[in-house]
Amino acid sequence: MAQKRILVVSQHYWPENFRITDLCAGFVANGCAVDVLCGLPNYPAGEWFEGYRYTGPRRETHDGAEIFRAGEIRRRGNTGLRIFLNYISYPVTALLNLPRLHGRKYDAVFCYETSPVLMLLPAIVYAKLHRVPLTAYVLDLWPENLYSVLPVQNRALRAVAAGVSHWLYRRCNRLIAMSPALGERLKSIAPRAECTVIPQYCEDFYAQEVHDAALERRFAGRFNVLFAGNISPAQNLPLLVECARRLKADARRDIHFIIVGSGMSLAALQKEIDDAGVAPWFTFEGRRPAEVIPMYHTVANALFAALNDSADVGLTVPAKIASYFAAGRPCLVSANGEAARVVLESGAGLVSSAGDAEELYQNLLALAGLPAEARARMGKAGFAYYQAHFRRAPLLQKLEDFVLSGKETGAVQRL
Repeated sequence: MAQKRILVVSQHYWPENFRITDLCAGFVANGCAVDVLCGLPNYPAGEWFEGYRYTGPRRETHDGAEIFRAGEIRRRGNTGLRIFLNYISYPVTALLNLPRLHGRKYDAVFCYETSPVLMLLPAIVYAKLHRVPLTAYVLDLWPENLYSVLPVQNRALRAVAAGVSHWLYRRCNRLIAMSPALGERLKSIAPRAECTVIPQYCEDFYAQEVHDAALERRFAGRFNVLFAGNISPAQNLPLLVECARRLKADARRDIHFIIVGSGMSLAALQKEIDDAGVAPWFTFEGRRPAEVIPMYHTVANALFAALNDSADVGLTVPAKIASYFAAGRPCLVSANGEAARVVLESGAGLVSSAGDAEELYQNLLALAGLPAEARARMGKAGFAYYQAHFRRAPLLQKLEDFVLSGKETGAVQRL
């Protein structure tokens, strides 16, 4: 059987911390040849990663995948203007880089569609020119996700954003949704596309107990609540500041928040903490490699996730929920929609309504007040749900089959 070849289009790729890098390594391990057309690493801080600049390197190999890098305007400062320029620069330069792929025949084109949706454009052009099926894995639904980063209020601009986004989705042969709710939404936008539901899997290393003695000594003696991931407006981390205000008023120093990660909202969050006088309740660890996150999971008594109060944001299950379940620790979640559903369905933790600081605070106190055995049962329930729904091997195979042959098509499947 001839080796299958996949062209992957994604603005973000290694060494940026996105799951597409592991997906491509999985495709390669399964015997596929993989080329990646991506941008230059500068997310989330907006500065070039060490060893990179606008001029390159433009060609690399990582974990068996061939990487073709197009230029982009970095997000420097993460201002609205810079993010906008970053969003529009990659698809333009990626289009100009398509001739570099001349003669490299593919069986499928696969777009890992985070923000911006405009990254679909070079994938669409290549797929149409070469008559190759295009599959988009929709992780950020546009234009809705755009508004969580750039608060566009003008009706005309919103109409343009919706028109462009929906036009792009309709040009895909196949669409993959992370959740049934998102799948139904995509079917209404692009009814002619084949659509299936494949949750984001969790890498296997998240399901490990990793003990670090120094880290455990640093955080010993407190009830530690961990947030690990991108610090952006959609994450609604100011809710933790409100909880810290209440802890301070109640003279509770036994509960502590550990923040691992970086992002465009980091400086604003730190300023809000300082202005509220609750800095002693927080420890910021900065951005850390994904592979070391399990040692932070191990020191945590609870794992925190929050999403804004938006019906569109509620269509998806954040990737961190899967890794939290794999860690076997109880979850403290402030969200509506699919994220709330899977936590409640699994019994993995306590859920409050998105944006409700008081309800979240009461859940925080309740979780901290539970016997360790009760929290352990929540963690085990989450782990069991991870094994049933978020393991890497079956989901990777399902995704590969759909990209290459359109299997798993038809009616949207519930988790």
